[in-house]
Amino acid sequence: MTNRILAACRRQPTDRTPIWLMRQAGRYMSVYRAVRERYGFLEMVKRPDVAAEVTLQPIEAFHLDAAIIFADILPPLEGLGIQLTFEKGEGPVIHNPIRSRADIESLRPYVAEESSAYTLEALRLVKRALPPGTALYGFSGAPFTLASYAIEGGGSREYRRTKVLMYSDPESWRLLLEKLSDLVADYLLAQVRAGADVVQIFDSWAGALAPDDFREYVLPYLQAAINRFRAAFAPGTAPPVVYFGTDLNGMLPLLRETGAEVIGLDWRIRLADGWAQLGPDVAVQGNLDPLALHGPWPEIERRARAILDQAAGRPGHIFNLGHGILTETPEDNVRRLVEFVQGYRVSAESRSAL
Repeated sequence: MTNRILAACRRQPTDRTPIWLMRQAGRYMSVYRAVRERYGFLEMVKRPDVAAEVTLQPIEAFHLDAAIIFADILPPLEGLGIQLTFEKGEGPVIHNPIRSRADIESLRPYVAEESSAYTLEALRLVKRALPPGTALYGFSGAPFTLASYAIEGGGSREYRRTKVLMYSDPESWRLLLEKLSDLVADYLLAQVRAGADVVQIFDSWAGALAPDDFREYVLPYLQAAINRFRAAFAPGTAPPVVYFGTDLNGMLPLLRETGAEVIGLDWRIRLADGWAQLGPDVAVQGNLDPLALHGPWPEIERRARAILDQAAGRPGHIFNLGHGILTETPEDNVRRLVEFVQGYRVSAESRSAL
């Protein structure tokens, strides 16, 4: 059976637009909440059977075109010696944040098969259980976002410590980002070996940067990670790489330079405008506002149709949200959205507007 996601990533024609949703395995689903009552979040991530079960829940419920492995961007940092917990009401907490050059130099080498064995096993379990034609996404945090968490010690609004290190000690920044770039590449490669068809890099915090800072302090390490990942495959055979970050619409031409085949767009830009900035040689993923799914169905349909009409059936569009699905999203709205997108056929008017 044709894998529509892979075809779209490669900008090949598909009979319809494929769809999956970021954070599609999560708290908005009643079956997920039932599992969550029995386990802590990190425990769920680190139990392959549970992670696989949760990954498959939205596939079984909504028949999406892709599954994304249930995991989190931060646990791979434990492989470097960073101590991580998830605290109720606080989210992730890093107990030995990076504060000096010595902290960076003391980081251990990351070995995916040892440090992330639980996610790799979950991928293998999911791969065996997926319906034919359903793609499996692996993912990693981006070097900048991982560095920011490790430096700040958790969530942040200003990224003050991160930017101070970046500006005041560029050599230490370079050393840290090189280590994290290697981690990202090796982690993604291990996920592909375990069954992932596509890999996505999440840069949750890169939107806090000015474009010139992104180019100087972030882009080289994204390129290095993607190049290292791709170099493990024969030319032209590497699985597609998706790059997604929020608040990056002011630097979309820069994102072309990452080397990713697919760029995710958040909801703060019209899909047609974002694609025009990226150019026709890049596939796009997105970009319905996640909060739209909390509205009435006619409004959801209107917004989804507008996105699909802007894509106009061009090869290379994967329908998704402009960020992760939110808690308390009505499950029936998710079901109706998936059915609508999968049943949509581009109009002659939309095609003629190209």
